[in-house]
Amino acid sequence: MTETHQPAALSETAFALPVLAATAFRVVAGANLGDPLSFADDLIHDDTYELGRNAATRRLSLVPEGPGRFRVAADSVAGQPGALVHLDSSLTFMSPDGETAEVLVLVEVDAAGDMTEVHALPLVPLRPKIRYTLVTIDTRNVVTRLAEIACVSFARGTHITMASGEQRLIEDLRPGDRVLTRDDGPQEIRWIGQTTLRASGEQAPIVIKAGTLHNANDLLVSPDHRLFIYQRADILGAGRAEVLVRARHLVNGVTVYSQEGGFIDYFQILFDRHQIIYAEGIAAETLLLDKRTQPALPADLAEALAQKLGGGHSGGIEGFEVSKKMLDLPDAAEALRRASLG
Repeated sequence: MTETHQPAALSETAFALPVLAATAFRVVAGANLGDPLSFADDLIHDDTYELGRNAATRRLSLVPEGPGRFRVAADSVAGQPGALVHLDSSLTFMSPDGETAEVLVLVEVDAAGDMTEVHALPLVPLRPKIRYTLVTIDTRNVVTRLAEIACVSFARGTHITMASGEQRLIEDLRPGDRVLTRDDGPQEIRWIGQTTLRASGEQAPIVIKAGTLHNANDLLVSPDHRLFIYQRADILGAGRAEVLVRARHLVNGVTVYSQEGGFIDYFQILFDRHQIIYAEGIAAETLLLDKRTQPALPADLAEALAQKLGGGHSGGIEGFEVSKKMLDLPDAAEALRRASLG
């Protein structure tokens, strides 16, 4: 496919993770009795952990520096702004009922490279009074694991609007297929990824019921998937008509909700540029290639695309995202539906 514009540098936009302080998750039986969760070299298989009764997640905002390397952003609640954070390991724990819980470990260090804090990112909710036994310690695939979670995704069964106007299931799309984009018309798909995740916690899909945002059918997307909405009346006070809204910020428990239970098949679509496409009639973003999501691609493809493709969108929409605070309305989804009608 011929390039018609120069590729931009990979995006370095900050992102947020809901983390626990490692001191809130301690060994209650095993070799490291009494110790908090730590980095991989200090961990021992079969140690049993419990979450503190009053443990709560805090927002850790990070700016990617490279695969598995981040800086704490200025607006972060957890961590020291400017400090370096390394993605250390992916841990799997098993509870007495046989359920597994995955936790990613991030290690914060000071200027001398000494550890100052350990952050735990649970991918499924951890509960107090439940004993979790450490069964696997993975340091090889942890960067890819975070990348898979970071990728915005559509669930199996989502209808995508093609260049011809056809509504095609996302699982039937192939690289080279031409999809209708909002700003650049028909565009060829460069890559499609698929991951199967446990539908719990940060991995559970957000369901937007049919009709909520003028969508023909229910739309299921990953929690941080951003929807593109045109307000005929600026009810959010964003100072512009066009806004990007994260699906998780529209949850109202009725027409927009998190669907937990079982497993979810997620699909990611990558174009030459970060694009807005139409899924069940809703304008929604595609995968933004950046330092965090790049490891989700096959290694050879990731290297080639990083050199050839730009992370930016030709329409410059990255700055259109509105904050959760701006969406603090009795029913943000309904308000946006009305605003889109004028």
